[in-house]
Amino acid sequence: MAGTPHRNDIIDFSASLNPLTPVLEWNISPDSIRRYPDDQYALLKEVIARHHNRKPEEICVGNGSVEVIRTLCHTILQPGSVVKIPPHTFSEYALSVRLAGATIVGSDHAHVDLTFLCNPDNPSGILTGRDQVQNILDTVAAGDGILCVDEAFIDLADPMQSVSDLQDSHLFVLRSLTKSFSMAGVRFGYGIGEPDLIAAMEVMRPPWTVNAFAEQMALQAFAKYGELVCSREYIKAERERISKRCSELGLTASQASANYLLLDTGESGAELTAAMQGQGILVRDCTSFGLPSCIRVAVRTHDENDLLLEALTTCLH
Repeated sequence: MAGTPHRNDIIDFSASLNPLTPVLEWNISPDSIRRYPDDQYALLKEVIARHHNRKPEEICVGNGSVEVIRTLCHTILQPGSVVKIPPHTFSEYALSVRLAGATIVGSDHAHVDLTFLCNPDNPSGILTGRDQVQNILDTVAAGDGILCVDEAFIDLADPMQSVSDLQDSHLFVLRSLTKSFSMAGVRFGYGIGEPDLIAAMEVMRPPWTVNAFAEQMALQAFAKYGELVCSREYIKAERERISKRCSELGLTASQASANYLLLDTGESGAELTAAMQGQGILVRDCTSFGLPSCIRVAVRTHDENDLLLEALTTCLH
């Protein structure tokens, strides 16, 4: 691993995708390409609803979960609205809130219109249990606000902790297939909430945002959800192996349940990120999360994880 690697030689540990993905077929009929998609996405919503024990009218779709976040914020927020966002989390929440003209608060406030919770958290990977999420929801509902629970990574952690089946007018659940099925380029996300909110969001969403390829890939993915059991077992074993070795190297690893780990260097995460890139390994510098001493690393294949640990050993000694 000596010397500066070529760009194609770099292994990307900054993107947290499933290293053991169910196989999907990348083909589509010519008729599907020629026709406009069904902008109501009736079949797709029916499949999603059945998966979560919900109704199709409780499902909205979008071009990735980021579009769903934007649509949610532009639907329910306005100048003067107040939104609570936990510190050190996904930056898209704050950006979408500001674009909608709302105000962000980080602590208790007299009235909060929308509260975000990323579960498992990004970048720490720490999972909040279903009972605890229910307690948070009860508090939000008491203030007549909406809780948005982002479960983008939960299928690679513990889907039993999901609240996607809970029917509550104060709850909106954000989901994505990107991480679980390693299909970031497809761009497909969806949301689950009460019908009136979903109907308003679907009006706000531009037409045909889910293209024919994305729709077909999503339908295939829902037919193979059962295979994610193997992914979770593999990720858990590899995550524990990485965590153990990182602790031996003097790094503090988060108590993650997801397919990534937050590692506290105790010094400069940016410096370690640069050193790792020199070893052919791309990790996520967490300065943008407000965690300048930390990096985030994905769990990849066993052999690739070996290369990660070799590079860390070299850079830290």
